[in-house]
Amino acid sequence: MKVSVAIVNAFVDGSNGGNPAGVVLDADDLTAGQKQGIARQVGLSETAFVSRSKVAGFKLEFFTPTRQIAHCGHATIATFSYLSQQGLVPEPNTSKETIDGTRAIQVNGDFAYMEQLGPGYTQIADQTDAVLQALGLDKDSTITDPMIANTGNSFILVGVKDLQTLKNINPDQRQIEKLSEAFDLIGFYVFTLETSQTGRDASTRMFAPRYGIAEESATGMAAGPLACYLHDHLGIVKDTYQIEQGYCMVQPSPSCIHVSLNKEGTDITSLSAGGTGVVSRVIQIEI
Repeated sequence: MKVSVAIVNAFVDGSNGGNPAGVVLDADDLTAGQKQGIARQVGLSETAFVSRSKVAGFKLEFFTPTRQIAHCGHATIATFSYLSQQGLVPEPNTSKETIDGTRAIQVNGDFAYMEQLGPGYTQIADQTDAVLQALGLDKDSTITDPMIANTGNSFILVGVKDLQTLKNINPDQRQIEKLSEAFDLIGFYVFTLETSQTGRDASTRMFAPRYGIAEESATGMAAGPLACYLHDHLGIVKDTYQIEQGYCMVQPSPSCIHVSLNKEGTDITSLSAGGTGVVSRVIQIEI
């Protein structure tokens, strides 16, 4: 049997770059093993499988080349941009069912926003040296101590002084994977307040070897926690943020993630992360 997989670049900055994800429609009859096999053959950081849902607009399941994960920001944006382009999203306000609950989705043309939960934070001061060593950094190159932030998935956030420091990171993937296992993380999200493009709030890099991702160019589920962290811990108090990613990769793939916070007073109750998706090609996978 052959399965069509759309390769959609999510969070493109302008019309180029972005983070590619596989999108498989009408996946109701595929087994978990078949989905994992397809994701492995596609070989991208995540592939999304769309099925019918009884509790939401669509059911989405996300697979990396090595395992299933609960949520994926860029694959969600890729999916709903693609669904919209195919005329399959009848209303701008819809939702996705995932393995750990439902999330609201807003669609406006090619642009899609996904809901994330209010933030939670975990201090890991006793592991600062281990985290920095895994990134080839020292304390003089950072602006904050590493902290875990979660709006649905957990990431270690590490702030560095400037773009050059961000570009020069030499990650120890085995050590990042070890620490990610210990803290049950998706990965490490490293940021600087110096940006490549004006009007942005941070520039970032993402390392997630625990999920078979050495580095990816756009991570919506990490940009959300970072925007909350900028608001709650660095005093950059706004309602909307623009997080750029992919500029400092060895092979740059510019991306921009828009984050909008929902607040009660100064407390963040939820947020949405969004961007656009562009179809690069459609491939056939044989299973």
